[in-house]
Amino acid sequence: MIKTEYLNPDLIIKDKSILKLFEAVENNGGVLRFVGGAVRDVLAGKLQGFEIDLATDLSPDELVEACQEANLKTVPIGLKYATTGVVVGDKIVEVSHLRKVNSGYKFSSEFEFTDDWNADASKRDLTINAVYADNRGNVFDYYNGVSDLENGIVKFIGNPCDRIKEQPVRIMRFFRFYSIFGKTEPDKKSLKACVECKHLLKEVAIEQIRDELFKIFLTDNIVTTLRYIFENDILDYILPMNGNLENLENLQQIVKMCNLTPDVLRRLYILYQPDESLAENLAARLHLTKKQKYRLLNWSRFVFNETKINDIHYLRKVCYLFDKDFCIDKVLFCAAKNKNYDIADIIKTVNTLQIPEFNIKGKDLINAGLTDYAKIKDILETLEHNWVENNFADTYDELKEKAKTLF
Repeated sequence: MIKTEYLNPDLIIKDKSILKLFEAVENNGGVLRFVGGAVRDVLAGKLQGFEIDLATDLSPDELVEACQEANLKTVPIGLKYATTGVVVGDKIVEVSHLRKVNSGYKFSSEFEFTDDWNADASKRDLTINAVYADNRGNVFDYYNGVSDLENGIVKFIGNPCDRIKEQPVRIMRFFRFYSIFGKTEPDKKSLKACVECKHLLKEVAIEQIRDELFKIFLTDNIVTTLRYIFENDILDYILPMNGNLENLENLQQIVKMCNLTPDVLRRLYILYQPDESLAENLAARLHLTKKQKYRLLNWSRFVFNETKINDIHYLRKVCYLFDKDFCIDKVLFCAAKNKNYDIADIIKTVNTLQIPEFNIKGKDLINAGLTDYAKIKDILETLEHNWVENNFADTYDELKEKAKTLF
């Protein structure tokens, strides 16, 4: 259970000023430990991007008193959830207080604090998230989380159904952590509980579901994880369960090959290749932001001519109508469906294209003799459309002359 000096504490402690908090707690007879993501990720060799979470056996009042004596400022950001914020350096660190498992299946604002670390560990969701470490590198493992992490096993603590009923969003967390750390098939008992309790997800805010889902979308193991989600109809009330996983896997490989950054919406789009109606539906169901909805709809509305994927003039036209990122996205979608393209060279071409500027303005039409100002907008739109279709060949003077024919 206790692994002495099992990890290098410097891998967690990036800001040494946090040691002052450890000292303050110890001086008041308490114990402070890192818990959750930081410990898990360091043990798994993931040394970037984790957040520091701490736990103590001091009560909120005792922690506040300890911090006051050490001239550390506290912030009551989460007392409702048995958490106290402590200002360390330029950040607020969340410190949870040990508490016993709630009675019943729903979280309550009423807690019974304890100094029993095993009792606190028992209320956490997964074994790999119930591992603690102190500032000296000692690791405290109450549910074999270290072994599960080493073997790529993701499973719930205790009775999986009970853990899920406490917080139904834990179903999505199970799949997210499986997508990151899983090395074998999902734990049978945990997966069975997720299937049996999937109806409880309807009680969870869509935003929470979406955020967990999008975190899955950014993992390397997204295809395998989505296959289990689809096969068990876990999210059938939100998403179609017939997504094209082969195209998604192709896109994932191409993006990695081209050293591009994985993109959640790009992966969502290639999974379903939605028409405008389905794109609208997905945006509504997932409560996408206006910007996210705009991207999804633009992809669905514009039909990219795949036969011209190597045509510089066509690529420049797409870049002009939208932008280079949009053009690259459409090229990637084509490549995900047809891997015969030399995609890296095409993307390089797009990035080096010079995009022309349509510099005819309303005042130019007036100076050229237009007297019916109501026609300005229509004339400019027609002129620009013809200019684009002519591969931007017309010069400024030629555009002015063509404009006169539309007066």
